[in-house]
Amino acid sequence: MTSKREQLEKLLAPVVESLGCELWGVEYQTHGHNALLRIYIDSEDGIAVDDCEKVSRQASAVLDVEDPISGKYTLEVSSPGLDRPLYTLEQYARFVGAQIEVRLRMPLDGQRKWRGLLAGVEGEEVVLRVDSENEYLLPIDSIERAKIIPQFK
Repeated sequence: MTSKREQLEKLLAPVVESLGCELWGVEYQTHGHNALLRIYIDSEDGIAVDDCEKVSRQASAVLDVEDPISGKYTLEVSSPGLDRPLYTLEQYARFVGAQIEVRLRMPLDGQRKWRGLLAGVEGEEVVLRVDSENEYLLPIDSIERAKIIPQFK
């Protein structure tokens, strides 16, 4: 069964890519009668306001025609930023060595929130090193949300 997020990613990826950007991720949240669709885009050259505006215009047109969301919603287009969220195993692999914050769907060893070094990816699991002695294998499907913790020297 395809989730709403996966359905929206499949619909929006060609639109974003046709404008020279990468679809980094999609978040869809509902709060009562209000809904928010947030599209994260990225590019090797970075993202400017003009890129967000172009993607917003094109994505809005496709969403109006395809109508995958019933009711009203707010559309936001943004770069992932320094504290970028991570969605796919490929994204985790690109940021091996970074400090990350992870929220799990269900507790592991009594906790849902974890912070540590992204030590790698093994199969369908993310390797999180919490301290010099403890590594945890977190199945990608068990991760509710993850993001990079920016490090400033």
